[in-house]
Amino acid sequence: MDPVQKDLENRKSEIKNAMELMFKANMTITDWDVPEGDDKEAAKILISIMQEALNEIKVDIEAGKYDYF
Repeated sequence: MDPVQKDLENRKSEIKNAMELMFKANMTITDWDVPEGDDKEAAKILISIMQEALNEIKVDIEAGKYDYF
């Protein structure tokens, strides 16, 4: 396993926890803003937004945006 893979594997649970915290924080905000809203529908929309952002990051990766060296 190369050093980058090893580093990210070691931090995998931290990364996943951060994603879950971001999801839960946004669900909480949505519940505050729209208390009568459908939580399941809100969760689906939020996941869609998060996936859209990940897809945009993938495009940026392919375009070399994160090639720092």
